[in-house]
Amino acid sequence: MSQRRHPEARQTKESALYIVATPIGNLGDISSRALAVLGSVDMIAAEDTRHSARLLQHYGISTPVTAYHDFSPEARESALLDRLARGETLALISDAGTPLISDPGYNLVVRVRAAGHKVIPVPGPSALVAALSSAGLPSDRFVFEGFLPARRAARVQHLQGLQNELRTLVCYESPHRIVATLEDMLDCFGPARQVVLCRELTKTFETIHGDSLSNLLPWIQADENRQRGEFVILIAGATVNPDQQEEDDEAHRILTLLLEELPVKQAAAMAARITGQRKNQLYRQALAMQTGPAETRKLPEP
Repeated sequence: MSQRRHPEARQTKESALYIVATPIGNLGDISSRALAVLGSVDMIAAEDTRHSARLLQHYGISTPVTAYHDFSPEARESALLDRLARGETLALISDAGTPLISDPGYNLVVRVRAAGHKVIPVPGPSALVAALSSAGLPSDRFVFEGFLPARRAARVQHLQGLQNELRTLVCYESPHRIVATLEDMLDCFGPARQVVLCRELTKTFETIHGDSLSNLLPWIQADENRQRGEFVILIAGATVNPDQQEEDDEAHRILTLLLEELPVKQAAAMAARITGQRKNQLYRQALAMQTGPAETRKLPEP
């Protein structure tokens, strides 16, 4: 197939880093704009050059490709920045979906923006959005948790901190941990909590299956084929309990007062002693109150 051109390709003549979303399975899901950008930039930075070669070859794109992933040395980032400084254009792609959404690219984008270069998103496929749009759970408000901790103790602690979250929870999981993760969710969220599993989205064996945790766990254990592939897990938010809501409102009021006089960690510890609620949960809440929800996941636990 010959390399495709597009009127928008002329936009890539100005130095910039393009964040390009690529298919999560079905190659037909790529946009014409993404193809135009990939075909006209000076270089593509790919999470796995061998993996991305299939996509590029399919569409006849011969742009030079270099590897860029979470373990790339700082020198690799510096080399990409040098190219931008010389007026070149770059595209960043991951193995599948939108870069930076549980994929490499965060450090590079930070450095590119700090150096004063443009960062331009080219939106497209995302397993997170695809799953949320098809799961049948509330999507007006949701929380994306990325990949849960690999070690069980840390995973359980993390899930316990989400027990009373009212918004739909979304996370990614690998095939070799899916059963253990669902077992931990059953322990933390209880048997009645509704969960939807989205497996191999847009691929040949795509599966979207929802049920209560008490039914979902034996369903996936009954067939090893159901445990294969990459997963998006969607968990219904907690049901609002009037008594719990009153307790949460009181905890919020206490935290507000304590944060006026104490650091976050001390305020959370004192609020836990007063209210009897979990310190970790109050710590997260205090961080959100001070820095906003988007920043809390970058900060350490108490």
